[in-house]
Amino acid sequence: MSAAVIGAGLAGSEAAYFLAEHGQEVVLYDMKPKKFTPAHQSPKLCELVCSNSLKSDDVSGNACGLLKEEMRRLGSLTMQAAEYARVPAGGALAVDREKFADFVTERLKTHPHITILEEEVCALPPSGIVATGPLTSDALAQSIRERFGTLHFYDASAPIVSAESIDLSKTFTGDRYGRGTGDYINCPMDREEYEAFADALARAERATLHEFERGDVFEGCMPLEVMAARGRDTVRFGPFKPVGLEWEGRQPYAVLQLRKENACGTSYNLVGCQTNLKFGEQKRVFSMIPALAHAEFERYGVMHRNTYLESPRCLNADFSVKDTPALFFAGQMTGVEGYVESAASGLLCGYHVLRRALGKPTVVPSDATVIGALSRYIAAPNKDFQPMNANYGILAGGFESVRDKKERRKLLADRALSEIGRFKAEIFG
Repeated sequence: MSAAVIGAGLAGSEAAYFLAEHGQEVVLYDMKPKKFTPAHQSPKLCELVCSNSLKSDDVSGNACGLLKEEMRRLGSLTMQAAEYARVPAGGALAVDREKFADFVTERLKTHPHITILEEEVCALPPSGIVATGPLTSDALAQSIRERFGTLHFYDASAPIVSAESIDLSKTFTGDRYGRGTGDYINCPMDREEYEAFADALARAERATLHEFERGDVFEGCMPLEVMAARGRDTVRFGPFKPVGLEWEGRQPYAVLQLRKENACGTSYNLVGCQTNLKFGEQKRVFSMIPALAHAEFERYGVMHRNTYLESPRCLNADFSVKDTPALFFAGQMTGVEGYVESAASGLLCGYHVLRRALGKPTVVPSDATVIGALSRYIAAPNKDFQPMNANYGILAGGFESVRDKKERRKLLADRALSEIGRFKAEIFG
């Protein structure tokens, strides 16, 4: 009997590959290329639509970096793809999005245990893994809504500019606090320049949202103009913070960082500048940044719908549906927020479905691990449930007596990786 996986984004790709690698026959459904969501452009599987950054790669100092190492040790496909498609980005793991999707697509399409069906699934199945992501098609979303009820929030992507249009005479290269290999282009602004930019940003005209897109904005992916409307200095204390950067012997008043969008460095992403401004307004406002005065925009930022379940009411910590244990959900629909977190949930779903196929009970990793803590978070009672990124706050307590934060986090990371080894041995030992 084959396992059905619906959706070939990060979570679905992870789940399908893991099951296939462990001898299970998998039918992987994806509606592309016959049908696309508003945010997808490529017919390839596992398309990254918002950014090329998979966040920090610091294992002992950043929770998302630790999560990535946990995934590597569990055989993650997306971590293999990220290594193959890596581009320089200081302490972050950034990838060439085309190469990343190429790697995953080739692995899945050539796998002897995976059958890919290019068709839309419009109704919830009785079993399998639903990993259709934040842009689930209307028909399937309606089926899910009828079964569970859903919540919505909206996120936005940042503009991309051509490298040759950046005025490098008004920039400097370097990573915050000198970490990394100087992969960011930094666009400094003095007080007068920044305040004029911030005021224009707050007053700029936003794109009109369709009725289905109206709702709350998730704090972790807030459009820059919403941030600016909260106060002139909000952006300067957020994505434009100058701390850890030095230009001409001093710290600038504000700094926009640009990160490579592809391996060849012909395009750059405006870091932290996700936006829902009208396209003409984006060009006008971002061109007020001195280094971008003549910028050529290869892609403007867009805002799109995200959909997620009220998971504490619907799901168990192994991502199975409470009243239908053969049906699993994975990815951002479960309330894990971010590319890496979504992929991690798909990887775990693969583990859980394999255990069920072998007639064994599922095993949820310890909450001393990031991957286990996220699993438990989405199932824990929470009347104000919101999507969650990887962070140290969800990990099991410990080492509170260690006053040095760096040392405490190293101890937490060491414990987490030890627990991942224990989990892997329990599953396959």
